[in-house]
Amino acid sequence: QVQLVESGGGSVQAGGSLRLSCAASGNSVNRRCMGWFRQAAGEEREVIAAIDTVAGGTRHADSVKGRFAISVDNAKNTVYLQMNSLRPEDTAMYYCAAKPGDYCYTNEYVYWGQGTQVTVSS
Repeated sequence: QVQLVESGGGSVQAGGSLRLSCAASGNSVNRRCMGWFRQAAGEEREVIAAIDTVAGGTRHADSVKGRFAISVDNAKNTVYLQMNSLRPEDTAMYYCAAKPGDYCYTNEYVYWGQGTQVTVSS
């Protein structure tokens, strides 16, 4: 089993920054891939960033490329999402997720956190 706890959400003005954290526990094999997803009201959930915590490779959605960055601190079992130049359209519930294997940029994740709200005002 894997447990995920997100933190760091909140309200910010457009152009501001936030850093989300996801503290993970449980079998590390089952959380080799870590991803950040978001779901805006009335929209489908989308993957926005993913990282292979063993190989270190990352990938970001085009909508956040150059503004958001996913990273991992394996010593702390924590994955981060640094979000800069935030826009009102980034407003959503953000979720951390984990899965085994090494194909990380996918919607097919197994373990999910409870989510943290990010609200960006104009």
